[in-house]
Amino acid sequence: METVKIHTESITLGQLLKFVNLASSGGEVKALLAEGNIRVDNEVETRRGRKLYPGMTVTVGRTQRYRITA
Repeated sequence: METVKIHTESITLGQLLKFVNLASSGGEVKALLAEGNIRVDNEVETRRGRKLYPGMTVTVGRTQRYRITA
């Protein structure tokens, strides 16, 4: 599991996916979310604007996991 340190109160799911280089544009983020392979705290997420806070975990596919930290 990788940790992603943020310096603000929260980050959106779309921003996170771009930050970790899984998407380079909003369109790519939408496509990833449409596949249904992204989970936030073990729940499927389809909103790119979902706010992520420290302590939350994002899973992409079966192997890529990101933990949000402050």
